[in-house]
Amino acid sequence: MKITEQEVRHIASLARLRLSDDEVEKLGEELGQIKEFVETLNEVDVSSVDATAYILDKQNVLREDELKPSFDRELILKNAPAKEAGCISVPKVVE
Repeated sequence: MKITEQEVRHIASLARLRLSDDEVEKLGEELGQIKEFVETLNEVDVSSVDATAYILDKQNVLREDELKPSFDRELILKNAPAKEAGCISVPKVVE
């Protein structure tokens, strides 16, 4: 199904593209081929296919929460250039 020159120019304006007359003609042919392909996909019978949200059949891919010991605060702060109230102190960058 051919895409008209007017439709190609409208699509190009929506995409903020400047096309030459040759480009409009070529793009019209290419978009027509794409539209024909999509039309063939619409003919496929998918009535027996269940709707899916994910390709893989996975329910929960998150790990279980586990209580683990934290890092030693003093060891972390040992290399900090400035410390204040048990935290790393950085210069204010927002006024």
